[in-house]
Parts: sequence; structure tokens; C-alpha cells
Amino acid sequence: MKTFAIYCVDKPDTAQKRLDARDAHFAHIEATLANFCIAGPLLDDQGVTIGSLLVVKAETATEARAFLEADPYFDSDIWADVRITQFVAAAGDWIGGKIW
Repeated sequence: MKTFAIYCVDKPDTAQKRLDARDAHFAHIEATLANFCIAGPLLDDQGVTIGSLLVVKAETATEARAFLEADPYFDSDIWADVRITQFVAAAGDWIGGKIW
């Protein structure tokens, strides 16, 4: 299984859409928690949510995209830009050091 980083930037003025879909989004996260390495909101300097960052387990970028499209936030049309890239966790305390 590979991992993919998914970087999503919110469209302007979508805070209410995000709030309206939040409970369904959290239910989706809880139901699919095994697919996530990590996930959370991206914040600006004032602590306002401006996007989302996910690292998910998938075999292909297409599968990672399909997983994202199952999220209620996707249906809420809050993201202006979505980038999906294969990711390798190579160093840091989250992985217990380094891989080399």
C-alpha cells in the first residue's frame, strides 16, 4: 500500500459550507479512519481554516482521488484546488526517526 498527500485549498467565502458539512465529514472520517495516516485543517495566521491536508493509504492516485470524492466536503464544493501526490514518510518523530 502506498501513501498519498492530498492538499486542498478552500474557495473564498466557503466557511459556512464547511460548517454545514462538518458533522457528515467527521462521520466519514470516523467510518474510514483506517485509510488515514493523518488529516486535518490548514489554517491561516488568524487560525481560520483555509483548506485541508490528508495523507491517505491507497494503491494509486486515482484511488486516493476517489476516496477524497467520497468525503462530504467534496460534495459541498469548498475546495478551489486539490493536489494529490504520492508521498513517502522519510524522517521525523511521527515515524520514529528516519528510513535510511
